[in-house]
Amino acid sequence: MHTRISAIALLTLAATTAPAAADTLAERANRGLVEVITGGVAGSSARMAEDLADVLDDGATRRVLPVIGKGSLQDLVDLKALRGVDLAIVQSDVLEHVKATHALGIESSLTYVAKLYNEEFHLLARGDVHSIADLAGKKVNFGSQGDGTTITGPRLFEMLRIKVEVTNYGQALALEKLKSGQIAAMAFVTAKPAPLFAGVRARDGLHFLAVPLKGDIASSYSPARLTAEDYPELAAQGTVDTVAVGTVLVVANLVPDSERYRNAANFVEAFFTQFPKLLEAPHHR
Repeated sequence: MHTRISAIALLTLAATTAPAAADTLAERANRGLVEVITGGVAGSSARMAEDLADVLDDGATRRVLPVIGKGSLQDLVDLKALRGVDLAIVQSDVLEHVKATHALGIESSLTYVAKLYNEEFHLLARGDVHSIADLAGKKVNFGSQGDGTTITGPRLFEMLRIKVEVTNYGQALALEKLKSGQIAAMAFVTAKPAPLFAGVRARDGLHFLAVPLKGDIASSYSPARLTAEDYPELAAQGTVDTVAVGTVLVVANLVPDSERYRNAANFVEAFFTQFPKLLEAPHHR
């Protein structure tokens, strides 16, 4: 009898205390929560989001949750449309493009916070392609749909008046197709050195192509270089001139005085006060 009463008492106690414990856990998990959407794992914005979480997530009043997205273009859509996404790390030229074309109707849907860092335009080609002009009429991959490279790549080639046959494979698949000769080159906007290219060897017969900084390109992008220090196997003969794309942090147009608004404001304030820590090793700079 006593055993049965004890069991019933324990079940009753569990039933009455479990909801309160769950509420406490939920409150702790969501306290100061902001979700930051990034590009795919092959790019550099996911690493930057990890750095933001490492520096700004204090575990008590602020929580930073990186969300892996599909790239700058899709991330802007998701920032506007998805429930819970508060901030995004996107390419500056993609942001400018969608604003200028009114493609996504985002003009009043986000606020610029700050520039974070630069990403380099990588143009990797087969050995029989000696210059970017040689790619005319050939297959060039500009990343999967939603990737920022799908904006930057065609834009640069249009500025250079070079017409190519566009493919839209994911970057990892594009690298395999490049090695097998199914495409002539692949473009990828990411910060150097890109982990995707770490396993590429000279024997693969691939190399980076220079991107000339002239005309409209000079007014839209910054000069950059890929060096042997960045890529010992792919730039062993010296430096390769290319261009850099700014990467920026933007915040969604949140309802004033809402919990998400206050959390985002808390995050932005901490971002600016603790920004020097983001410049310290081993964080991405």
